[in-house]
Amino acid sequence: MNWLDAATTSVTSIPTEPTQQAFGYPSLFLLVLIGALVPVVPTGALVSSAAVVAMHQTLPFSMLMVFATASLAAFCGDMALYWLGRRGVGSKNGSRWLEAIRSRAPEDRLEQAQDKLAEHDVAVLVLSRLVPAGRIPVMLACLLAEWPLRRFARGNLPACLAWAVTYQLIGVLSGALFSKPWEGVAAAIALTVLVSVAPGVWRRFRGRPAKA
Repeated sequence: MNWLDAATTSVTSIPTEPTQQAFGYPSLFLLVLIGALVPVVPTGALVSSAAVVAMHQTLPFSMLMVFATASLAAFCGDMALYWLGRRGVGSKNGSRWLEAIRSRAPEDRLEQAQDKLAEHDVAVLVLSRLVPAGRIPVMLACLLAEWPLRRFARGNLPACLAWAVTYQLIGVLSGALFSKPWEGVAAAIALTVLVSVAPGVWRRFRGRPAKA
């Protein structure tokens, strides 16, 4: 075999499914965890894309592993961020984490979150995870209401489970529409971006004054 054949074989070879899973699940966990702490990673698109890939694998429990990995990472990230925020609330000078949470929660969204939290209590946490940009205002409302970590965890656990199921279903829907995995991944990313952007566009449209 000459060097050209060797290079071609190296490029066209595809890692086995166990190898993909050995690297894929830890990567998914780490990225979702980071995205929960610092919302610069599109975690919903990651879960949907992972679901598409899992659909095309023959190993058992692939979809279940995506769900377990995503929900656990989201829960751990939320709990870590809430714990860091509580440290800031209890301190005289606050903390950079609390300030970061405040900076990502507009005043009007925070007021709405506080009102809904007072009316519906823990149930608001579940909805906040499913509404784009709804998680941080509700988390800040819980911090300002001085919820203990255990109380927040009781509401955050079903919220993370519902979030993982929702974005995994988006991936399943996208993967079912296309035969090739990369097409399903592209469709899943486009759909999750649309879901994330649509509420903000709708609010701007409703807030625009009507022309005479």
